[in-house]
Amino acid sequence: MIRTSFSTIGCPDWTFQDMIRHGVDAGFDGVEIRLVERETDLLKVPGFSGAQCGERRRELDNSGFRICSLASSVAFDSPDPGERARQLITGRAYLDLAVELGAESVRVFGDIIREEVGRSSLVQQVAEGLNRLGEYAETLQREVIIETHGDYSRSALVAETLNLVEIPAVGVLWDTHHPWRFHGESLSATYETFGDRVRHTHWKDSVADRATDSGQDVQAAAAEAHALMGGHQHADYVLFGGGEFPILECLSLLHEGGFDGWYSYEWEKMWHPELEAPELALPLFPSKIRDLHTVVATA
Repeated sequence: MIRTSFSTIGCPDWTFQDMIRHGVDAGFDGVEIRLVERETDLLKVPGFSGAQCGERRRELDNSGFRICSLASSVAFDSPDPGERARQLITGRAYLDLAVELGAESVRVFGDIIREEVGRSSLVQQVAEGLNRLGEYAETLQREVIIETHGDYSRSALVAETLNLVEIPAVGVLWDTHHPWRFHGESLSATYETFGDRVRHTHWKDSVADRATDSGQDVQAAAAEAHALMGGHQHADYVLFGGGEFPILECLSLLHEGGFDGWYSYEWEKMWHPELEAPELALPLFPSKIRDLHTVVATA
């Protein structure tokens, strides 16, 4: 049986308790925490401070629910060594929080090739950041996962960087949609490039060239996303299974490769306020992905 989760980017106004209640009711096994009540810096969430983490763990245990990952905004693409050092400190703090909350991993970014840095230097500095953060993660029995996001949606760049990272605690968060949609990569080519290091997956669906709302709230959300993550890219998202993403092909690759990590639904409601409400969108995922996985596994 596969393990399903959802990113809280899809339910920006929910409380921690809402996440558990709705998640359990919808049939999810866990949650990937990107934000809580629109606070994207989890180190500032009041309910995650000090002894309150113990209460959060009890709430999770009582419900049989889990936190699979903490999705940070940590990135190693800055040309400023001081900023990269600060990012490393933040990443370590997220790993400490992951221990307190029982999360398995912390997500980080590459993220973009800046003109003043260039590709070669970016690869070196991202690899250094991953190695140093991964060494700390190993001491805590946690993992650091770099997402296919921004320029790191290109699988070749991910592979080039990971060739310089030998820490077992460092792996890939394969956002299965991003390399396919933004760079036209085939799923098989992407998986062949770094499939042996995939620890976690993101799932979403989209269509090409759909007319979308461009109101002020939509523009403001997009601006906030770009300010937080330089590599954020726009796509015309639709409910899972209603778009063009080749779900069965992707499931087949993961099944044949023996993947045993999480299947996490990333409904980008925070950055796309025009999307359907989480109460509608999120419950569609667990049964659909499990049914399709069964089709693949029994083929």
